[in-house]
Amino acid sequence: MPVATLLPFTATPNRKSASPTSFRLTEKFILLLVFSAFITLCFGAIFFLPDSSKLLSGVFFHSSAVETNTRTGPDSSDSGSAGNDDRVLAKIRKDHEKALLEAKDTLQKRPDEIKQDIIIEKEKVVKESMGQGGKDVNNLPFVEYRRPPGATGHEPLDPETRDRRAKIKEMMKHAWDSYRRYAWGSNELRPVSKQGHSSNLFGDIKGATIVDALDTLYIMEMFEEFDAATDWVEKNLDFNVNAEVSVFEVNIRFVGGLLSAYYLSGKEVFRRKAVELGEKLLPAFKTPTGIPWALLNLKSGIGRNWPWASGGSSILAEYGTLHLEFMHLSKLSGNPEFAQKVMNIRKVLNRLDKPQGLYPNYLNPNSGQWGQHHVSVGGLGDSFYEYLLKAWLMSDKTDEEGKKMYYDALQAIETNLMRKSSGGLTYIAEWKGGLLEHKMGHLTCFAGGMIALGADGAPGDKTGHQMEQAAEIARTCHESYARTALKLGPEAFRFDGGVEAIATRQNEKYFILRPEVIETYMYMWRFTHDPKYREWGWEAVQALEQHCKVEGGYSGVRDVYAPTPNHDDVQQSFYLAETLKYLYLLFSDDDHLPFDHWVFNTEAHPLPILDGIKTVSKCIGAEFSL
Repeated sequence: MPVATLLPFTATPNRKSASPTSFRLTEKFILLLVFSAFITLCFGAIFFLPDSSKLLSGVFFHSSAVETNTRTGPDSSDSGSAGNDDRVLAKIRKDHEKALLEAKDTLQKRPDEIKQDIIIEKEKVVKESMGQGGKDVNNLPFVEYRRPPGATGHEPLDPETRDRRAKIKEMMKHAWDSYRRYAWGSNELRPVSKQGHSSNLFGDIKGATIVDALDTLYIMEMFEEFDAATDWVEKNLDFNVNAEVSVFEVNIRFVGGLLSAYYLSGKEVFRRKAVELGEKLLPAFKTPTGIPWALLNLKSGIGRNWPWASGGSSILAEYGTLHLEFMHLSKLSGNPEFAQKVMNIRKVLNRLDKPQGLYPNYLNPNSGQWGQHHVSVGGLGDSFYEYLLKAWLMSDKTDEEGKKMYYDALQAIETNLMRKSSGGLTYIAEWKGGLLEHKMGHLTCFAGGMIALGADGAPGDKTGHQMEQAAEIARTCHESYARTALKLGPEAFRFDGGVEAIATRQNEKYFILRPEVIETYMYMWRFTHDPKYREWGWEAVQALEQHCKVEGGYSGVRDVYAPTPNHDDVQQSFYLAETLKYLYLLFSDDDHLPFDHWVFNTEAHPLPILDGIKTVSKCIGAEFSL
């Protein structure tokens, strides 16, 4: 409605100053109707004009002078009120015209300019909404986002390497598109039957593949797919479930995946979700020792351990693989409790005697005593050692406690578990009550990459020695692939009874798209640039394409020694998170997620080095500082 049409009524406020007795009842009623219509028209004019926060703020909140003039309009006996009304209407008209000009100007901008303006306005709103204590509406501290270098990389110059890298991106697209087509929102995909698959590891939490794949999509510059995944996370990822979950698996896949997605993209939704889930995991630490339960009901906060674990014990690789994520949660939430929980685990471990310097896989969370003396660098133990080293690296090499624990443990492993076969293959056996089982798991094959990653910081003159160990383990694990019919590695392989690097038991012959051997190839390539590691990786790519690729995605196989594959019909979420990511980085330049800026969690989610940690001990003191 044109503003000028209001003037004949609003310019005659003196009618309201006459004696009330001069009006009959009907006139009063008519006057009330007219006044009501005026109010309605004013509000209608405001809210049906083009959306402009500046217009609304100018009408309702701009200045005390405007508020006073609005309140004293028709009801005032001041003969100058008509002039005030004119100024109010002039103000409305001016703001309206300004809003129209702004809208016209916006329509003439390019889409990228409009998007940038929106981002700037969002940042401004966030800063202006900061309340007391520096908290935003989600009670999280304001964090200045700074993405570390190398989140995405340029094309390799070598044509063959470039083509191979492109092939791996094509594999990722097939795996992702298949999941999106047949299992969207489910935890994982059944690629043969083309339907969703849910593991009891995640309870009723959904979308494990989506969260696990976020950072792989980003670093491969599959931004359309990344945006679709982000939208699902924002609208559908829900942790308010009455179900029991694996604390370890939910931490490394969901918390780790969300943290990594935040650091790569800067999107706040990932930070909020990561902290929300981290807070839901804290009740797992409510034990007499602070060693967390393996399983936790996210609603009730009640925890327990796996019923098969020795004497109701917690598992070394599970309670020992929380450190990286929880340190970042403390940084991003401003809550030191996350860091305190994982630092307390070290306190408990350091009080205990270690048999032969080794860490048994079982620890009772009530008594704080070791369970069965079983030691493995594979299943049940593996990522505990990895996180000791990476805690030191992630702290910008200030976490001296983590460093010492790692190198001491590695020395005990070399002395007690590392052996060489008669054929010259170095392997890491398992230790059970002082007796060796000459078996090495596929999971143990990550150790080649771990030892190479830590070799540069090795005490004394052991750097070269540890690089040799890493190379020997990489060769042994390659042999476990080369000696099968499908050229894919078994779940475990043995060095006894006249066999070397071969699975002898039927329940050890399967391959479930695991990443550990590829992981070691990637680290060895980065540190040596020996072309054999890329060749070995390419052999694995060809085997995956030939034997694991199906119309509906990628499937594990039940027997790597059989001439034709028998598919298990599961596309594991870690295939997208780890296997394909490590392959992609194997054929990328070293400045793509460089090791001096990023550390990978055990699910291959890259987390930045925490600049500014002064000493780890500060994290459990009153002056928490990250």
